[in-house]
Amino acid sequence: MSAATLARVAWVVLRHPGLWPAALVAVLRLAAPGWWRRWPPLPVPDPRYWAFRMVTAYGDEHDDQPSAADVVAYLRWCQRMREARG
Repeated sequence: MSAATLARVAWVVLRHPGLWPAALVAVLRLAAPGWWRRWPPLPVPDPRYWAFRMVTAYGDEHDDQPSAADVVAYLRWCQRMREARG
């Protein structure tokens, strides 16, 4: 995940306070194992995993910037799934 993608996703999430809890859970679930041991200590996905997710979502690993609508839709889905589980 590039710094530009990270900043863009963070900006999208900041504009939707109702999605902050879902975003926090998603960040921790997607973060590479042991992320706190690498500099800079940011909970970002492993680059290979991120590339895989972009291919499965968009068909191209080089398009690593999900749209704002996709980020919001994903977080709302996460929120609904968490609520459905109780």
